[in-house]
Amino acid sequence: MEESAQNDSIVGRGNREGADLVRQWFADLNRTAESGGTAAYVFVMGSLTEILRCFGLPVVFPEINSLQTAVRRVAHEYLNQAEDHGYSPDICGYVKADFAVQLRGGEHPMGRIPKPALAVLTNACNTYIKWAEIWERLYHIPVFTLDIPGTRAAGAQTWPGDQDFEHDRAYVQAQLAELIALCERVTGIRFDLDRLRETMGWANRMSQSWRQVLELNRHRPAVFNALTDGTIYLGVANGFRGSAEGGGYFDRLAEEMAYKAARGIGTLTEEQYRLSFVGVPCYPMFRKFSEMFTNWGGAFVHSTYLSFASGGANLGFVYDLARPLESLAEGVLIGVRDAMDSMFFQDRLLLPALDAFHLDGIVFHPVKSCRTTSTGMADARRAVMAARDTASLFIESDMMDRRVVSEAQLKNRIDAFFEGLASRRRQEGASSGLRSRG
Repeated sequence: MEESAQNDSIVGRGNREGADLVRQWFADLNRTAESGGTAAYVFVMGSLTEILRCFGLPVVFPEINSLQTAVRRVAHEYLNQAEDHGYSPDICGYVKADFAVQLRGGEHPMGRIPKPALAVLTNACNTYIKWAEIWERLYHIPVFTLDIPGTRAAGAQTWPGDQDFEHDRAYVQAQLAELIALCERVTGIRFDLDRLRETMGWANRMSQSWRQVLELNRHRPAVFNALTDGTIYLGVANGFRGSAEGGGYFDRLAEEMAYKAARGIGTLTEEQYRLSFVGVPCYPMFRKFSEMFTNWGGAFVHSTYLSFASGGANLGFVYDLARPLESLAEGVLIGVRDAMDSMFFQDRLLLPALDAFHLDGIVFHPVKSCRTTSTGMADARRAVMAARDTASLFIESDMMDRRVVSEAQLKNRIDAFFEGLASRRRQEGASSGLRSRG
């Protein structure tokens, strides 16, 4: 009885508390908007919230705002409004939904979104720059672009101590000094180095625990669904990075996952197949999309999305608080570079995961309105299949636009994929039986 009560209090706690925190975050943004306050508009790949929190700036993630319109099944209203204004159906759905939010004075399913005081972005996504130019035109705000030197070629990453890396780190650090000066001008608040150490300390706790959570999903059965549960965790990882709430949440999440792993408590009652997900989820039918896999006993135990959309928190990088600015530049460089690598060199992430996470198959999910994550995905699939005899599924839909999502076609393709996995397993079992008899 006592064990059952403990299960009830711990199992599922991360999802409950994560959903509460995300609602709290939007409620805080709503209060800021209603009071006439402003915020910093940032992105998931390189948000620099560690610095922005030093100036009391609330952070708005337009990517998260947009996906919430899809999850709440109203994205089409926002997309239609932006397209009526002249935006092409072919461009990023996140951008169009956000533009409609601006046209509506911040109106959003989760509450009003405050106007920006400044925008901070990196070059991790080519759309970020053009997106920020929309806000610049609408609000005449300063836009800060952090230029992160990316990996020159697959496998060519440099690391601390290497001369090229140190040059890149110094380049990033000089830009961070420019951002701090800009924040001082915008807010009228002097930069406090001790406050930065505090936010970086909370970010350290988050990153270490997030890395532990990801690695615990190597257990059989998987302790969380990387597609559905993982999206909740990402919301907290971005919205509460550098805060006590974020650090504490991930400590408790790691505790929950360790508890489940030790007791063999899985995300599915009966786990049949272990899968990796590549790309951005299908938010217009988020729950149904997931159920098309879980109904077959398919568990997403790994996802590239949890790498590139967590802004580097997945790496477990620990800032050196004795040299905060230098270490922040180092962490941002490594984290944003890893986010880009997770999109552009997917095979390098997937091949080690095949054995580490005991994968039965990989699901590649290119989407119509995000070329950054989708371009090259077919090549990555071919590279993985050339290196390993691995089952894979290539299905196309969208992260926002329900007009291009066909539930029936997706289900047919997914059902065929699982039938193939079952056939493969029977053949492997027959071969194993022949070898044992021989």
